[in-house]
Amino acid sequence: MIRKVLGFYVEGFRGMSRLGRTLWCVILVKLAVMFLVLRVFFFPAELGGMDDRERAEWVGNELIGR
Repeated sequence: MIRKVLGFYVEGFRGMSRLGRTLWCVILVKLAVMFLVLRVFFFPAELGGMDDRERAEWVGNELIGR
């Protein structure tokens, strides 16, 4: 069953026009930008370098403070 599903998608991508492939490339680039680049700027690693006790204390303080 898995082989049939994979074959379906592979055949679909092979038969895709040039425009379709270009659009899929644009979609993949946008996803890469969203998950790889923006994560660095908007979600800094504030818990890095802390042990479990320090992390638990920091999370508790953030939850109570908000």
